[in-house]
Amino acid sequence: MLKENFNDLISFLAVARERSFTKAAAKLGVSQSALSHAIRGLEERLALRLLTRTTRSVAPTEAGEKLIASLEPRFAEIEGELEALSEMRERPAGNIRLTAGEHAVDYVLWPVLKSFLARYPDIHVEITVDNALTDIVSGRFDAGIRLGEQVAKDMIAVRIAPDMSMAVVGAPAYFARCGVPGTPQDLQHHACINMRLPTMGGLYAWEFEKNGQQIKVRVEGQLTFNTLKQRIDAAVNGFGLAFIPDDSVADDISQGRLVRVLQEWCEPFPGYYLYYPSRKQHTTAFALFVDALRYRPGG
Repeated sequence: MLKENFNDLISFLAVARERSFTKAAAKLGVSQSALSHAIRGLEERLALRLLTRTTRSVAPTEAGEKLIASLEPRFAEIEGELEALSEMRERPAGNIRLTAGEHAVDYVLWPVLKSFLARYPDIHVEITVDNALTDIVSGRFDAGIRLGEQVAKDMIAVRIAPDMSMAVVGAPAYFARCGVPGTPQDLQHHACINMRLPTMGGLYAWEFEKNGQQIKVRVEGQLTFNTLKQRIDAAVNGFGLAFIPDDSVADDISQGRLVRVLQEWCEPFPGYYLYYPSRKQHTTAFALFVDALRYRPGG
């Protein structure tokens, strides 16, 4: 009975987290029918409905929520102990789950990971690329990466990148055709490539600062993306001006594919931090990972 309950509880948590029998079955590597049978058996033994099922959604009942709150810390503790046991091996080993935005992954995380993974072949890293402000606790991530100003105060934050700046860029042909903006307000008369925000779904207002004066400009144009690479490509191809982290267009600027304007209005701001809950007990593998990412000025 203990083994049967244990397996069914794991199945229940998977469905509750994914809010989907289909996704949970794929994650567990079982059929949907087997998963449904396991949940039904658990509910019958407890004489309680744990999940509310409709044709479109699955959600925990009140009893289900109470069971989740009880089980998750216990399973997390078991997983932590198993990770700790793996450290008794000669080589560091373990799994690390991260969430980070597209730019942070491409320009900060991945360059470090390439050498880190080669050095520690028994450490496995899973990265979810998500530009939204993901809750790493409910998402069961070990850590996340955000700009310094976006990290919650109750998190441990480790600086992993220098200050960064944004850049307004456009193709030489665009400026020859449409002229060069002299102030941020002039952007309202230019074709601009917008960015769709992942959280609220609105369009990002371009933010500028010069000598303490802060300005937000809402721009318009033919194109809107929620990805970085497409905005750069659209700017290179003359579809308008883009507002981009300057390191992501450094090569395009140096090779003449893009021209930077309004640079005096793009002051530096705090760069990326790795953050994680203070109460979580971490493994040697995670400690090595944090140390590898840690920003060392002049290093």
